[in-house]
Amino acid sequence: MAMPLRLGPSLLLLVGLFAGCSSTPDAAQLAQQEEEFEKSMRNVVLEGFFTVTGKGDDSKLRQERYEVEKAVKVAGDLWTIHARIQYGDHDFTAPVPVRLLWAGDTPVISLTDVELPGAGAAFTARIVFYRDHYSGMWWHGETGGNQFGRIVRNAPVAP
Repeated sequence: MAMPLRLGPSLLLLVGLFAGCSSTPDAAQLAQQEEEFEKSMRNVVLEGFFTVTGKGDDSKLRQERYEVEKAVKVAGDLWTIHARIQYGDHDFTAPVPVRLLWAGDTPVISLTDVELPGAGAAFTARIVFYRDHYSGMWWHGETGGNQFGRIVRNAPVAP
């Protein structure tokens, strides 16, 4: 005989809260979120660390640095992030084509098998941005790992 499913008060409260949430922002809200993202990625430096999975000491942190000039919406959820990219012995500047997706009010950039000039193998990444921090996962060819750091605002550039 099957037992009836009983939901406790806490679970009912959570179900009720999430039932009223919309994961897709309306057009005005999306435009505001995109404008805020664009401003937040203007003249900043993402400085942090990355790990390399499966290459001996997985816990070893390696430094990375992304000097972001700007993020520009191309069309729909397609954007280009103009950045100088520094990690390991690599140092190059490239326009990085990404998809900008949203987890509620939180921007997530996504790129899959993207060839960048000066980088060698194609990159794949999923990176979330929140309150002047970033965190994500990356793959470069067959190698991958995690990355995280903070977003540092530079002084405004004079026109």
